[in-house]
Amino acid sequence: MLRSLFSGISGLRAHQTMLDVTGNNIANVNTTGFKTSQAQFQDTLSQMLTTAGGAQAGVGGTNPAQVGLGVRTSGITTNFQQCAAQLTNKSTDMMISGDGFFITSKAGEQLYSRAGAFSFDATGQLVTTDGALVQGWAADSSGTIDPNSGLTDLRLPIATLMGAAATGKAFFEGNLPADAVAGTVLNRTMDVYDAAGTVSSLDLAFTKTAAGWDVSGAIGAANATGTMTFNPDGTLASGGTLTVGAVTVDLSTLSGFAGLNTVAAKTQDGRAAGTLQSFTINSDGTLLGAFSNGLKQAVGRVALAAFTNPGGLEKAGDSAYRTSINSGDPQIGVAGSSGRGSLTGGALEMSNVDLSAEFTNLIIAQRGFQANSRVITTSDEVLQELVNLKR
Repeated sequence: MLRSLFSGISGLRAHQTMLDVTGNNIANVNTTGFKTSQAQFQDTLSQMLTTAGGAQAGVGGTNPAQVGLGVRTSGITTNFQQCAAQLTNKSTDMMISGDGFFITSKAGEQLYSRAGAFSFDATGQLVTTDGALVQGWAADSSGTIDPNSGLTDLRLPIATLMGAAATGKAFFEGNLPADAVAGTVLNRTMDVYDAAGTVSSLDLAFTKTAAGWDVSGAIGAANATGTMTFNPDGTLASGGTLTVGAVTVDLSTLSGFAGLNTVAAKTQDGRAAGTLQSFTINSDGTLLGAFSNGLKQAVGRVALAAFTNPGGLEKAGDSAYRTSINSGDPQIGVAGSSGRGSLTGGALEMSNVDLSAEFTNLIIAQRGFQANSRVITTSDEVLQELVNLKR
């Protein structure tokens, strides 16, 4: 039989594969985080008709004569080029700007994905559209996250609590007027908390004396007094702290210039208990929860994985990938570090399918298929002529 028949058949198979790959790209033009694939061809073994000959005295060298035996698909590569963002304004949607993959767990298998369309299930678990659990690190009760610990399923149940914390320090700032009349009293108040989160009032009274200012503080039945003096240049000379019950009042930033009465409560380190109301995501993947007590605290962090050779990942379906022997092990870490991309909340990465390029490839594959079918037709006509020689 003619070699061209089998070359034509191999061409049909290769271009059919190219059509399949291109069709799949076009089908996923609106798939979140989809990455296009390209079919790569290479020729197969060639039949040697004559070998190469070396040059000799009076005779030049000759080149080898070989007849190719067709084409085959050498590989299908994935293009991980970054694509544009699609704003959704949905707090659970996330987009990776740069390299890296979200890490998910489904039926005990660890998978990787560029699709950040997440949501919460009934138990507060952060999941993908097909139910895979998003992996990351949970924060402890103080909002501290350890990215060196093992991965866990991210959870943000509505019942998430921020525990109460007792006030240990309270801070006041501003200026006490040096030219105030002796006996002038300035009263200032600040809310402080005990270990159970019960709020109390810290009351300070500043009384002008000939030498400076007397300070008295009270929290319920707890009382304390002190004296503050200032240097001629308005800086504090003595009396920078006052301990009222279990609260240390820091007055070290107060000044004593004339004509200004700006002393005021600044801040304190206690808080009441609160429940989770909403959350936002930072560029490093930290989930920052907003609680009913008006405070914000980290509740978790999304982990990202990077690969030495992302093209070596196997497609696992559901817009996910799994590792292969040629992808390398996942390098898990924080977004924005060690070459990993940053995260953007309220946005999704669109498919990187270029329809103009895909339709061009569709035409190329179609014409290639047609041309190879003509090779088979022509080979058949040649065989028909040979059969007709018998007549």
